[in-house]
Amino acid sequence: MRAKRTVSLAFGFVLAASVLVPTAQAAPSGSSSSLARTSDNKIQSAAAAEAYWTPERMAAAIPAQAPATVQAASPRQPSGRAGSIEGVAPSVKVKTEQAQGIGTMLNEAQTVGKVFFTNPANGLNYVCSGATVSSTKRKLVQTAGHCVHGGAGGQWMSNWVFVPRYRNGARPFGTWSAYTLTTRTAWINSSNSDEDMGIVVMNTLGGSSIANVVGGNGLRWNWGYSVYVTILGYPAGAPFTGELQYFCQGTTWNGHGQQVRAWCNMTGGSSGGPWLQEYNDQNGLGYINSVVSHRHADASQMDGPYFDNDIKSLYDFAESLSP
Repeated sequence: MRAKRTVSLAFGFVLAASVLVPTAQAAPSGSSSSLARTSDNKIQSAAAAEAYWTPERMAAAIPAQAPATVQAASPRQPSGRAGSIEGVAPSVKVKTEQAQGIGTMLNEAQTVGKVFFTNPANGLNYVCSGATVSSTKRKLVQTAGHCVHGGAGGQWMSNWVFVPRYRNGARPFGTWSAYTLTTRTAWINSSNSDEDMGIVVMNTLGGSSIANVVGGNGLRWNWGYSVYVTILGYPAGAPFTGELQYFCQGTTWNGHGQQVRAWCNMTGGSSGGPWLQEYNDQNGLGYINSVVSHRHADASQMDGPYFDNDIKSLYDFAESLSP
């Protein structure tokens, strides 16, 4: 992560992670995908993911950092018609004993969670952040591209899981395993930070789709560089622990290339955390307008990819792969 400047700042509680896959499916839309796999290169199941991610492994996982990024020679001014997808409230009630003793904190969202994954390049376990996004099939989680694929010269992540509203080891809505990982081909080929975006199709859990259980955020693209956002994630680098969801709030601006920038001092592990427009603390929903990507020299600022037509293309691609 990296950063530079917006308006107000505040703090609360949030985080992110990755999965392994051998061959990727490319699409004319400029997106690529791979079936989620375990570290031993088997198709990942919910049972395998749950078995791998013991409390000890979760506690020992380290913050994911974006690799050296490349700024594409892209125009600074956004273009394209503004688009929006509405969020969806949960429709399945969680058993009361699962959520007992871990009520929602200020600005903490049940749609936001911690991501855990293994990077096959070095065999280490990592954490990122992510958030559900509304779709017809209700199975999508938005995160950063580097939380699903290592970028230029890298591989697809393995053992990829998402834990909504994770807190101090508690998993009130369960551990959700990945079915398919997707990101932009430009991220895979050149670590283009303008394209550091990923969407993961999740397996069902207990017969339910994830957005039906925790709700799904809306999505917005082509809304300009200056918008007011609430950034949620699980920073795990000092002075943060990665055990709580945190938040920053402020007005964004153009950082460089097609990047939005905001005042926020969250550290590694917050990668992939959503930048939400019109965040509603009462229902934990907003419109995802970017995700945490990287930080610059100023530790009080961070950047995220500007959501233009590319994110809508990736969203449509991921939804088309959802069973």
